[in-house]
Amino acid sequence: MENPELRDLKQRIPHYAKSQQRNLEVLLNSSVLTPQQKWGCLLVSAALSKNAYLLKTIDAQSQKFLSDTAKEAALACIATMTLNNCGFRAKHWLGTDFADVRFGLRNTVDLKPGISQADYEVWAIAASAINGCEQCIQAHSQTGQDEGLKIEQLWEAVKIASVISSLAQILHVHEVIDN
Repeated sequence: MENPELRDLKQRIPHYAKSQQRNLEVLLNSSVLTPQQKWGCLLVSAALSKNAYLLKTIDAQSQKFLSDTAKEAALACIATMTLNNCGFRAKHWLGTDFADVRFGLRNTVDLKPGISQADYEVWAIAASAINGCEQCIQAHSQTGQDEGLKIEQLWEAVKIASVISSLAQILHVHEVIDN
């Protein structure tokens, strides 16, 4: 059962973006990922979307599916992947002279019981998709496959990131134009 905030979110999506409303509904009802993987991806994506309304809405609904430990790991993923995505994306752009340069910053997440490496990998893929880091998305895709995730599961994380990113932009535009 969805909370009133999620119903409100769906109602706020303007007519010109009804495809995104349908896409959100499909992803919410999908069983490609475990509920923890899916809601972690949604939370990570909403947080990185920088849309406060969307983040509050997703966070409220995610409480049904994420333990406090899982939520903390998803938030740690945001911190870790934002730093890594920025650094490794820049390193890639700087060219081959920087290929062997060590990043030199501490940036790890210690997973606690109840959070599998596979869970973390789908969250990292969603973060890397939103943050636009080719190297990180490739690395986490490979690690995810090594952890037993199927390509369809990895792609589901990208789809979630894409829809949440689109919704954040749509909601922002709609809010600015209507106010």
